[in-house]
Amino acid sequence: MKKFILLFSIIIICFSFSSDNQFKKRWISIFDGKTLDGWRVGANSQTFKVEDGMIVVNGNVAHLYYDGTIGQHEFKNFELKIDVKTMPGSNSGIYFHTAFQESSWPKKGYEVQVNNSHTDWRRTAGLYAIQDVKVAPAKDEEWFTMHIKVKDKRITVKVNDKLITDYIEPDNVKREPNMAGRVLSSGTIALQGHDPKSKVFYKNIKMKITG
Repeated sequence: MKKFILLFSIIIICFSFSSDNQFKKRWISIFDGKTLDGWRVGANSQTFKVEDGMIVVNGNVAHLYYDGTIGQHEFKNFELKIDVKTMPGSNSGIYFHTAFQESSWPKKGYEVQVNNSHTDWRRTAGLYAIQDVKVAPAKDEEWFTMHIKVKDKRITVKVNDKLITDYIEPDNVKREPNMAGRVLSSGTIALQGHDPKSKVFYKNIKMKITG
């Protein structure tokens, strides 16, 4: 019996490793275009809904975290491609290396800003409050593709294949106490619902695990 249990455990471990490994270095869709299966949201879940193959974000402050099986929703080195459309005056964001919270703004990870015309001056594709962008690289009411890449200490963000942000995190970086979690580590991604006046659409969400 002990030998059987040991053999079974080895098979499970090997299967898990193989399953995770099969997703590496190729693009995998993490949004099925129909439901929020594989995603998790705490407070104000009504901020997110699916319509016509898109995640529609509009409502009170909330964050939608990827909680699916790809990479066990724990990414270190990766690439993310996502199509985005903002309505005038809207604000949102894409977090990475973050972790689920029931409410409030995520304390862990970086936020890539999504904002082409909101009153907050920090614009699309900047790393919020770390390396900000002052001029929007995209327009409201037009779809654009954001490409986020994390490789060790380097973060790049492209909009429609144009490099907007290129940031290398310093070794032993220290942040202000209210931003202590803004460091590279590993974690999931999350989409931000910022306020009831903001309306943002996301679709074609794909990831590539690179390490």
